[in-house]
Amino acid sequence: MPLLDQEKFTQQLLYYLGAFAGGIPFFVLRDYAKETLSLRWRSWMTSYYMKRYFNNRTFYKIQSQSIIDNPDQRINDDLSAFTGTALAFSLTFFNAAVDLVSFSNILYGIYPPLFVVLVVYSLGGTAISVFLGKNLVNLNFMQEKKEADFRYGLVRVRENAESIAFYGGEENELQLLLDRFRRAFDNLSELLIASRNLEFFTNGYRYLIQILPAAVVAPMYFSGKIEFGVINQSVSAFNHILSDFSLIVFQFQSISAFSAVIDRLGEFDDLLDGNASSLSSQSDSVDGINIIFKSSRSSVSFNGSLTQSDPCMVLEIRNLTLITPRSGNVLITDLTLELKDKDHLLVMGPSGSGKTSLLRALAGLWTSGNGDIIYHVRGSMQLQNSNVSSDEPYDMKLEGEEVLQNSKQRRDNGIFFVPQRPYMVLGTLRQQLLYPTWSEDVHHSPNNDAESTDPLPFLSEVSTSDGVGAKPEMPSTAELIRVLEAVKLGYILPRFNGLDCMHDWASVLSLGEQQRLAFARLLLAKPTLVLLDESTSALDETNEAHLYSQIEAAGITYISIGHRKTLLKFHNKALYITKCESTHSDLRNWELKTTTQISVEDSSPFSS
Repeated sequence: MPLLDQEKFTQQLLYYLGAFAGGIPFFVLRDYAKETLSLRWRSWMTSYYMKRYFNNRTFYKIQSQSIIDNPDQRINDDLSAFTGTALAFSLTFFNAAVDLVSFSNILYGIYPPLFVVLVVYSLGGTAISVFLGKNLVNLNFMQEKKEADFRYGLVRVRENAESIAFYGGEENELQLLLDRFRRAFDNLSELLIASRNLEFFTNGYRYLIQILPAAVVAPMYFSGKIEFGVINQSVSAFNHILSDFSLIVFQFQSISAFSAVIDRLGEFDDLLDGNASSLSSQSDSVDGINIIFKSSRSSVSFNGSLTQSDPCMVLEIRNLTLITPRSGNVLITDLTLELKDKDHLLVMGPSGSGKTSLLRALAGLWTSGNGDIIYHVRGSMQLQNSNVSSDEPYDMKLEGEEVLQNSKQRRDNGIFFVPQRPYMVLGTLRQQLLYPTWSEDVHHSPNNDAESTDPLPFLSEVSTSDGVGAKPEMPSTAELIRVLEAVKLGYILPRFNGLDCMHDWASVLSLGEQQRLAFARLLLAKPTLVLLDESTSALDETNEAHLYSQIEAAGITYISIGHRKTLLKFHNKALYITKCESTHSDLRNWELKTTTQISVEDSSPFSS
């Protein structure tokens, strides 16, 4: 009769319950720590990539030159997949290493030839897996791209819903989206077939190891050299070690998907560092347009020497030749002009002649070409380095690869830009009005306590500029309401329940209302010079005249692009640009006149 020991059973049961009680918190906290570490790592990498994405206007280069696809997906999805998978793989490899050390001595001590069989089996299985799954990396890479393209198409429908409805383009959009989905479907079908073929081998590989160690050790058992329990021991040790050696075989699909993520992030990282071949091949062939700031007290030239600046001068353009960044077509040849205080310039010309491109050059977006653009800043210049006095020599020449930092400097020194379709930020009506001059002040206001207790301080370091230039004091609520009334938008306050409501402003405001809101931003910022790119195209002539009178009364000098001849009466100079006939034209294709020399009734303002 077997020995019955209830006391021993109770003791062992209590040991088990104690281990169970201690093990649950351990494993829960282990998983929590792993996920928390993954989240913090992702947060840091997101902040790191986002800063580089916005630095030097890389986001603009990517979009305008179509250098890589879907940077938004790479920042959001690929970074999340990279941090989570990399951490999971690291822990898996660590556990495998510990397991391998623990069981190798056991298996080698039982039967050394079995250990040799294990090594050969695992290496052969790895080689076959790599051969069968060699296409998985590329298929996973393409699947990420095609899924992102499909999602981007859906987003475009949402953002352009009204235009599509006006055109009645539902059927066309449906076909375009189904075509993008079909490409993703076809690629996924190929991916599933490749995965299926790999699974045939992986499953056979996995099941064969259940009998392989027994088959190798069985002759020793039948010869009486080992006991039967040794077979079970060798099978257990063999399975443990082979699982460690066969990580590539068992995890090959996950590794291939992870490799695709690394490839996409690596391509993106090279681009952000300026080392990608796609960027170098598509970058500006000649970065020769220099943007220079001069203060009314002193001028800072290329070599740092100081000269006196004309206090009435606002802008000088010297021998500016502008070419397109990618194709190298000449748009403007040898443009030279001066703009003094109260000189308002209207830029006209046929579509495609380079009017908006001229503003891009003035704003620092385009640097391909040659010549000088000189801004005359009132008072002391806001230098990038706050420790440098405006009386000291300081090189303010702006290179093409430094445009973002210097763009903020341009805005801080009183140059403002208003596009044809104003950008509506995600936020309240108050934030719309304060953008972009006081955006950082809104995000770092004292009412925002999250920053002081934020465990991830790098997520709060949003500034991409080293210096902070002077700017007007943030407007009060009364001033915001006053400027809305000045641009005839006072009626939207009761419509949206005040300044602190949240809406999709690009959808709820008409284009004309958005343009008036952009003028409200302009009046609040009070710049010295403003660049207007057909900024009143959606307004009637009455509202257009009213807005121009407002910025004229505010003492702001402006440069406008427009097609309406009625704009001539708001300007005292007009620049007419014609299209260049050849790729490398040396002939001047522009003409500058005062508006008093131009008759509004002329068929062409610059007809000879």
